[in-house]
Amino acid sequence: QRVTPERLLLPGPVLQVALGTRHGVLLVEGGQVYSFGQLTWRQSQVLELAKPILESALGGQRVVAVAAGSFHSGAVTEDGGVHMWGDNASGQCGLSGLSTVPNPTPVALVDADSTPPQTVPVLELACGEQHTLALSAQREVWAWGSGSQLGLNVAVFPVWKPQKVEHLAGRYVLQVACGASHSLALVRCLGPQDIHRPPVDKCRQCNQLLYTMTDKEDHVIISDGHYCPLGVELTENEGVLEAPALTQGLKMSPSEPVLPSHTSTSNSPAPTKGADLAQCSEKEDSAFANGALTASDSAPSAQSGVGVVLGVKSSAYPDEQTVQDYLRKLLEIHRLHTCLCFRQRLASSSPSSTLNSLVASCASAVGERVASTYEALSLKKMMTYLPSGVGRSRGPAGLKGVVGDNTTERVRLEDSMHAKKSSSTGDIREEEAEGLRRRLSLPGLLSQVSPRLLRKACRPRMRAVVLTPLGGSIPKAQEVFPTLQTEVWSWGHGEHGQLGHGDSLARLQPLCIKSLNSKEVVRVVAGAYHSLALTAQSQVFSWGSNIFGQLGHMESPSTVPRLAKLSEGIRVWDISAGERHTLLLADGDCFRPIIYYSGQQVKEEAKESHERHITNPLLLGYVSNVFAGGQCCVALSDMNVMGFIASLHELASAERKFYCKLCNIKTQIIRPLLDSALGQAATGLLHTLVGRFSLLCHLTGQHAASLTANLRRVRDVNSLLVLDHASIFLDSYNEYCSAVGNFQVMGGFHTLTKPSLDFFGKSPELLKRLSECSEENPTMADLLVVLFYLPTRHLHEYGRLLLKLATCFEVCSNDYQKLQDSCSKFEALALNLKRKMKDADYTFHFWKSFPGKMTDSLRKPHRRLICESSNKALTLQNAGRFSVNWFIVFNDSLVHAQFSTHHVFPLATLWVEPIPEEITCLHGLKVIAPEETFTLLASSPMEKTKWLRSINQSVDQALSGGAQDNVSGGSGHKPEPPISRTASHTFYKDGRLKEATYEGRWLAGKPDGSGVLKWPDGRIYTGAFKNGLEDGFGEFVAPNKTLHKNDQYLGHWKDGKMHGLGTYRYASGEVYDGSFQDGMRHGHGMLRSGKLNTSSPSVFIGQWLQDKKTGYGVFDDITKGEKYMGMWQDHLRLGTGVVVTQFGLYYEGAFKDNKMMGTGILLSEDDTMYEGEFSDDWTLNGKGTLTMANSDYLEGSFNGEWGSGLKVTGSYFKPHLFDTDKDKTRAVKLGCLCVCAEDKWRAVFEECWSRLGCEAAGRGENWKAWENIAVALTTSRQHIADSPETLSLSHSRTLESLEGIPKHVGPITMERHHTIHLYLLMACDTPLHPLGRLVETLVAVYRMTYVGVGANRRLLPQAVNEIKSYLNRQEGANSSALLLPVLLPRLYPPLFTLYALEKEKEDDVYWECVLRLNKQPDLALLAFLGVQQKFWPVSFPVSMAALGEKQQVLSSTKDPCFASAVETLQQISTTFTPSDKLQVIQLTFEEITKEVQSLLKQDFLWSMDDLFPVFLYVVLRARIRNLGSEVSLIEDLMDPCVQHGEHGIMFTTLKVSRTHLRIKLNPVSG
Repeated sequence: QRVTPERLLLPGPVLQVALGTRHGVLLVEGGQVYSFGQLTWRQSQVLELAKPILESALGGQRVVAVAAGSFHSGAVTEDGGVHMWGDNASGQCGLSGLSTVPNPTPVALVDADSTPPQTVPVLELACGEQHTLALSAQREVWAWGSGSQLGLNVAVFPVWKPQKVEHLAGRYVLQVACGASHSLALVRCLGPQDIHRPPVDKCRQCNQLLYTMTDKEDHVIISDGHYCPLGVELTENEGVLEAPALTQGLKMSPSEPVLPSHTSTSNSPAPTKGADLAQCSEKEDSAFANGALTASDSAPSAQSGVGVVLGVKSSAYPDEQTVQDYLRKLLEIHRLHTCLCFRQRLASSSPSSTLNSLVASCASAVGERVASTYEALSLKKMMTYLPSGVGRSRGPAGLKGVVGDNTTERVRLEDSMHAKKSSSTGDIREEEAEGLRRRLSLPGLLSQVSPRLLRKACRPRMRAVVLTPLGGSIPKAQEVFPTLQTEVWSWGHGEHGQLGHGDSLARLQPLCIKSLNSKEVVRVVAGAYHSLALTAQSQVFSWGSNIFGQLGHMESPSTVPRLAKLSEGIRVWDISAGERHTLLLADGDCFRPIIYYSGQQVKEEAKESHERHITNPLLLGYVSNVFAGGQCCVALSDMNVMGFIASLHELASAERKFYCKLCNIKTQIIRPLLDSALGQAATGLLHTLVGRFSLLCHLTGQHAASLTANLRRVRDVNSLLVLDHASIFLDSYNEYCSAVGNFQVMGGFHTLTKPSLDFFGKSPELLKRLSECSEENPTMADLLVVLFYLPTRHLHEYGRLLLKLATCFEVCSNDYQKLQDSCSKFEALALNLKRKMKDADYTFHFWKSFPGKMTDSLRKPHRRLICESSNKALTLQNAGRFSVNWFIVFNDSLVHAQFSTHHVFPLATLWVEPIPEEITCLHGLKVIAPEETFTLLASSPMEKTKWLRSINQSVDQALSGGAQDNVSGGSGHKPEPPISRTASHTFYKDGRLKEATYEGRWLAGKPDGSGVLKWPDGRIYTGAFKNGLEDGFGEFVAPNKTLHKNDQYLGHWKDGKMHGLGTYRYASGEVYDGSFQDGMRHGHGMLRSGKLNTSSPSVFIGQWLQDKKTGYGVFDDITKGEKYMGMWQDHLRLGTGVVVTQFGLYYEGAFKDNKMMGTGILLSEDDTMYEGEFSDDWTLNGKGTLTMANSDYLEGSFNGEWGSGLKVTGSYFKPHLFDTDKDKTRAVKLGCLCVCAEDKWRAVFEECWSRLGCEAAGRGENWKAWENIAVALTTSRQHIADSPETLSLSHSRTLESLEGIPKHVGPITMERHHTIHLYLLMACDTPLHPLGRLVETLVAVYRMTYVGVGANRRLLPQAVNEIKSYLNRQEGANSSALLLPVLLPRLYPPLFTLYALEKEKEDDVYWECVLRLNKQPDLALLAFLGVQQKFWPVSFPVSMAALGEKQQVLSSTKDPCFASAVETLQQISTTFTPSDKLQVIQLTFEEITKEVQSLLKQDFLWSMDDLFPVFLYVVLRARIRNLGSEVSLIEDLMDPCVQHGEHGIMFTTLKVSRTHLRIKLNPVSG
């Protein structure tokens, strides 16, 4: 046996050690595993090895973790696999059929619940004497082996196959540990990140509710202290359940009755009245934290007093009669003890008294009868009994009533009291935080609570301030930093109190140790029969067996966690436990690690001595880990190369020390001050400050835990969170310092002076010690200021230690640069926060020096003083003789005070310019605000420079939102703030913008750029501004109070008015889309109105002049079924125009006063026509001629409305049938009394020329037009960039391709013609190009005119002339050839419809002939049409031809003669322009020629006599339905230059073919 540490040399650095009773396992760098000690399970005969041997069975596997039980071992590989070896008598190796496992053997953890079953990867193992626990990658616990310490719902042991511990399902387990016969688990508290986990609300063993609740008249009782009846010790030899003993005499005072039991074999701790007192006192404010119901925190107090051995009855509880007798006695005691008082509390806080616990346990055990008796107790009968003179004492009071005097009983009672009290001795307001956490684990709780209780719960409580952040202090830090909100769960044997529940009962299922909640446990370890927990505050809690003093705090065992006794200033950061001893790794004033030992010791004389305290420390270098097991101890020490390890230890030690300091301040200073009676504003600021302090404290604790874990595992600079996540630290310190400054500025520390004197007395040594104040006689306010600014000093410590770490690396390395950069950030922030502290102090003294109503109104927490002119350094130019002008510059505004009035100018909308002194000879500053401009005069050039710099720096900081403060420290400001900026302002002067709020871009005091303008009455403008007015593209919304809807305009603005293209949607439902000028409709536009179908309202499209219809326009009146096309003036029809109706009526003529008045022509569908005078719509009045469809006519005077009877005075003429000359004289040509095509849509073309910078077509500079096009395209691309969702990707690409200007100067070649043609196609394809906008508008007006009611055959000539006018108004060479292919495809549907209507009768005759002749076979049709046989694509027998016999043409099928020519001609219906249609005709002739030449096998020259019959055959077989319309369209729109060429001859052939089919070959016509 070795009693002094000895160094052990191995092939590589040791990463981890695991110790069993007489053996150990070493994990070496590289993943190799060595074993040493008594390896009795190995096949070799060596009982004890002198040196470690390699476990060769693990070769090829990289091991990342090892564990050792009493007589078995385990290893976890890199891929999450588990290997076990050693003693397997109890199944602890997870391999059935083997008593021992000599070599590491794989053990699979298979999740049978998944489909298909999957292997579960493992993170770490823990081994006990007869069991093994595994923590999976899903943070679930698996167990195998024997004993209640498995936590499994099984009745037969051993458990050979690993099984999941279902009771911990749904929880995030951080660590597991195994004692000889008990288990521990460190679990993260349920938080928002665990909401998705399924809640466990029933015991998986007995299927009873884990949480019970009783809703009374005015209170609710909630208990989560469920104790499973099956959760008792399982004796393996008998296979029956045996309950641990009941406590002898559960008596709290001489007057309370004792609950008898059947059998009692040993004592178990019983809570005392004093414990109840402490619990009540500490938990008073936790019942309704933050206005919500808090769950019970009552540890397992419901189990601590009840337990019997199975006797004649199967129940583990007293019989029902006993319980009823006990309850009856309790009622009598309550009536007799009138001197006892109670504190009225909601039972939702911990039912901490033994009375509550006992009644709850009994009621849940004996069924409905006892439950009803239990519920019959009133609220007063359920309250905790308190001695009348105790009050709110927080000490361990009330022990006088304890019966019995022996030491063991006293210790156990004290343990029980500590179990209930310990949850209140840690963090500030931890009860609220704990209550909130516990609420998350009560599924569906609030839904069952009575309404009266909820009303009571919702009462505001000013003191419900949770200072322990839940779910991570900072959102970014939740997943990055280790959690501090943990719980410790234990299960297994508890005869030594090693479970920590305040009793000696066994637990078959995991149970939370309530007294360790909110203690921030970061690590748990288990000895053979005792347990340890290490907290983030470097405290150690221990419980269980203490025979050899291994607990480190008492001579007696403890059944609840108790704080280990350590010297002040000793901070423990690693723990380990052996069979009868404990190892602690700590640091004190020096950061060098110290090892403390407690427990059984062996002296050199080999005599055992039982030490019951922590022994003197051992110094073994820079130890990173300690391990204990059996009777051995191991410490891992690192080589301090280049001082790197020492620097890491110093950084971690400093952070732990700092965290402990913050916790002391929070507990000893902040907690008492929170109860101070301050004003509402000061209280709110104090709570904000304390909240920031708590967040900073929590972050520090998380960082300390991370640094400690880094020391124990990695020891690598790249894993330091302070480097990768420095922004989290910087932001936290910056926000905390701002909160302190805000509180100081508002005089919060002076307000706290009196409460602080009341708490700490006139000699506050505690404050001096914690604040590290060096002044001799500081005031209480100064002490508080120094104390709350104390955390900011730690930034220098970060900088110093990071710089010290950096010196361990080469200057050129990345690690050095990373550490140096982080050091610079912390040092810069420290300087910046120091400046902010001075600013806050300066501002506070300013408010203190100038008290008054005005300054009080200006005093705000975030506001800091920059400079002020009380020394007359700055005055107002042209001020009155007796006027007083005081200028104050804050960090957010400039204040101009005059006598009792003052005006505040926000800095974000303030511009300051120096006035040249050579102009005025004065030291002036021009100040520009949105609505005011004034000049300030400084007393000297120095003062002028000072004020200019101060104001500009303040403006710059206000615009940046203080973002520069984090880095610059006030030294890196720009000389001048940007003249263009984004800010918000509410106008206060009279005018159009009074009380309107503008938020957006500014330029020199005026809105300029994009922004939003809102008026109080609901008007909103969103868009571009220029020089303070709406200018550019924007949206305007104005509410219509009458219709309770909004008017909306979306379009262009100029000088604050609607100007340019836009769309106005009126609240009445009307929509205007077109041009505006000076806020009125002006130019070309379309107005949709009407309350019928919204998809087809009445529409006007045409020219507007100063908000009125004036000029040419088309009005489609859906209600009347009429369409007007003509001139307007002041919303009235005036001048010439055309009206068509849905019934086929056609009118053209004069209009006046919105009526048909004057000379006009009216035609009906049956060709009846009237030409004469009109006096009203469709009303004839005056001389005229009425011509019938059969050419008869009336001449005379007409009076009456068309269609309802006419009065005629005149002569009736019936011309002779053969009087053709008379017919000719009666023919009337339409179109003479309508608007000529050149006068239509003038506004459309004028707008296009205006956008191009031209007065009219052909008048303007080419370069100016291209320049305007470039501006329009650039604006459009910018619009796409600002609103990419408004335009498609194709539009964006089109704009890019239009940036190049085609070559248009010089002679037009075919190549140049093609380039210009492609450019026009692309330009007309997007409305963002001026030409595209023109084409889009022309298409819209054309369709509007000739679609629907406008589809009248009599409008065909006007429609054709309108297209020609479009082309004629485009000046330029060959404009028709360039523009017609672009324009006609868009206008083709309505135009061709008019042609089809006009040629309907002729095409019907033609089509009838086509259908009739197409019934003939090919050869028959060829013969009928007179096609020469040599052109027939068939062969004749020579013999028949030689005999001269008449050939009989017989064909039962239609042979595909001239098929290619037929298919080609059919394409004429799929083309749009005349040139394309002529090209199809030409290709048809070519196909005919090809087929004939291939038939004749020689060149052939056509004659018309030969060609015409063949072409006629092709026309017939092509079956073109509207051939007449096609021919007419070509004839009307073809280029005149091709009429007499080859295309002209071919077109004439097609035209004659159609006429021949319609007239000559039609039997009716014939």
